Amino acid sequence: MVTAFIMLKIGAGEYQNLVFTIKENLEKIPDVAEAIPVFGRYDMIVKVKVKSLAELTRLVGDKIRAMDGVTNTETFVAHED
Repeated sequence: MVTAFIMLKIGAGEYQNLVFTIKENLEKIPDVAEAIPVFGRYDMIVKVKVKSLAELTRLVGDKIRAMDGVTNTETFVAHED
């Protein structure tokens, strides 16, 4: 099992509505454990749990980056204890 944290930057516009919509859409994805809006350099931190790095690549590339309003991502993979 691979645990990763994906930092999202969300585009301008109707910012609060966009953040809520993206959070709602992320929470529909089974591999997403949490989606937390934050203040700072990024707008949201998303915790995911997937079976492999290949699955993580598909999740980030095909689903998360494809969402309207997501302008940038940075992914941090947790190391095993």
